[in-house]
Amino acid sequence: MDLINTLVEFFLHLDEQLAMIISQYGAWTYAILFLIIFMETGFVVTPFLPGDSLLFAAGSFAALGSLNIWMLLILLSIAAVLGDTVNYWIGHFMGDRAYNVKWIKKEYLDRTHAFFEKHGGKTIFLARFVPIVRTFAPFVAGMGKMSYGYFFSYNIFGGITWVFIFTLLGYFFGNLPFVQQNFELVIVAILLISIVPIIYEFIKARRESRAGRKASLDEPGSEKTKEMETP
Repeated sequence: MDLINTLVEFFLHLDEQLAMIISQYGAWTYAILFLIIFMETGFVVTPFLPGDSLLFAAGSFAALGSLNIWMLLILLSIAAVLGDTVNYWIGHFMGDRAYNVKWIKKEYLDRTHAFFEKHGGKTIFLARFVPIVRTFAPFVAGMGKMSYGYFFSYNIFGGITWVFIFTLLGYFFGNLPFVQQNFELVIVAILLISIVPIIYEFIKARRESRAGRKASLDEPGSEKTKEMETP
């Protein structure tokens, strides 16, 4: 519970946290930001680290002159691409051993492999804009043995697009009076908007699952149909 409270406080007061880091570490701030973005995208055990909100906050401080916008865009793009690359290879080297991981089912891996074969590029790109999903997508792509060349092209495009969009949003809008006075609400809004795709896919999957079960029960020869046909 203490960890959750600490993370919530960190997210809600990201502007204050980043201001403190800049004042204490100066140029080393770039290395700290690089490391956070790299870990958030590079390791499946750290999806809780800030991504979208951190990029937005960093862009806001760049607009104030505390950070260099071009250094941020270049370094954090490299961190995002490198993080996904490392995550991909971790999944790739785990290979079939991932089947022994308790929280991953064999059928889930099989479906994921087929899904990535069909929609791989789009998935890797769109996952960049969904917290948690962007941490797991490259890992699953590696486990599914997606072609690295195919993965890497979308990794670069997605990573650079993600970093540029959120950092520049912070750069151009982060220092408007309204945003400054309601920074916590803006961060919450960014987080909520980011999880909209997850909610949509969850609702869509539930509807498809229900429709599939209904169709199965209505098929001739199903148990329910047999019961209804029994005199």
